[in-house]
This record gives sequence, C-alpha cells and structure tokens, in this order.
Amino acid sequence: MFEINGKTAVVTGGTSGIGLATAKAFLEKGAKVVIAGRNEERGAKALEELKAVSPDVVFHKTDTSDPEQVKELIDFAVKTYGSVDIMYNNAGIANFLPVDQMSDEDFNKLISINLTGVFYGIKYAAIQMEKQGHGGAIVSTSSIEGTIGDPNLPSYNAAKGGVNLLTQSAALALAKYNIRVNTVNPGYIYTGMINEKTMGEDGMKRLEALHPLGRLGKAEEIAHGVVFLVENEFTTGTHLYIDGGYTAQ
Repeated sequence: MFEINGKTAVVTGGTSGIGLATAKAFLEKGAKVVIAGRNEERGAKALEELKAVSPDVVFHKTDTSDPEQVKELIDFAVKTYGSVDIMYNNAGIANFLPVDQMSDEDFNKLISINLTGVFYGIKYAAIQMEKQGHGGAIVSTSSIEGTIGDPNLPSYNAAKGGVNLLTQSAALALAKYNIRVNTVNPGYIYTGMINEKTMGEDGMKRLEALHPLGRLGKAEEIAHGVVFLVENEFTTGTHLYIDGGYTAQ
C-alpha cells in the first residue's frame, strides 16, 4: 500500500469540483497538497475551505497549457514541501460543438489543456520523481468520453482518448522507476461544469437517464477512485471507470 500520509500531492484544476474534492481527500489522508488553477480568486476560496481540513495546503496559479508554468508548479511544490510524490492532472475544459461547426481555435484550445497539459504534468512530475528515486503515483482525469463518441464533443473525445493511450505509454516507460501512471474515467459528474444552470433541467434529466444507476456522480466519488489509484501499488496503465454503469451499456 502506497502511504499517502506525509507525501506531497500536486492537484491541477484543484480549485473546484473533482480536483477540490480530491485535494480534500489527500489532506484527510495526511498529505501536503499544492492546488493549481488559473483563477486566483477561486484559488483563495478553495484554500479557505481546504485549510479547515489541514493547514498543509497552498495554491499556485498555473495555466497547464504552458509547459514553463507546469515546470514552475513542480518546482514550487518541491521548494514548499520538499518533494512531489503524487501528481493529479485534473485541469480541463469542455465545449459542445459538432466537428463541422467547431473553429480551429476552439479545437486547439481544448486539446492544449485537456491533452497537452496532461502530457506536461506527467512529464515534469516524472522527471522530479525520477530524481527523488523512490517512485510515485501519477493520475490523470480522463472520461467515459475517451472511450465512446459523442457528436457534440469531438475535441473532448479526441483529448480524453489521447489521455488514455498517453497514460498507457507513460506507465510502460516509467515502471522501471516505480512510478505508476493511471487514469480515472468519470461518467457525468455534478460539478460547476455540469449542473442545472449550465445544462438546464431537461438537459440534466437526459444526462441522468444515460446512467443505469439513474443519477449523476458526485465529485467525492471520483476522489475516492483517485485515492485508490494512488494507494494500490500493483496498479499502473489502468483506466478506472466510475460512471454509474454508463459504459456497460
């Protein structure tokens, strides 16, 4: 069992939703946590909530589509807490446009954050973990949408499918350093991105009906899966689906 207590965890997209819930779960396990996001106001609000759990948490403003900023994030974590033992690549965005209506800019922006940003997170965390010499755990947020197609999510499908295979490749390359690389693949989760305000009441009902369990998931349920992937030392190159039965259909 990989012991989270006393380890340093970096969580991108850590100021809300799944990232915030996972940062909280890491703190409850005794980790020291660096949360990263693009919005300093949301970062301050998240810190206020997380510090009620543990004082061992800080925020670092980071745009994960910029490799220099991701490298700076890793360096900041090392300077603050001495190591990077857990990396959770969770930052992501979404857009809802079919391929014939999507601009080049829209496509490339999503790919730069949801796929290329994950590559940077894996790369720079792995380089640091290799230096430390005692292994580590890297988890990235993929999705059911990395396995299925959706007519209105071409860039999201492409990015999450890419994250799945990038993870398998990285897991094979980094196994010799005892660095494990996995994904958590949620179904639709009730967050700031998916709720009644963004989707409408009818839209929410349609999404709920897609899941055999009859509801959307909770951020805390995904955080639980991330903790499992970090703690289980015989798990690498794996995609953990937490989707209410969505992909079983």
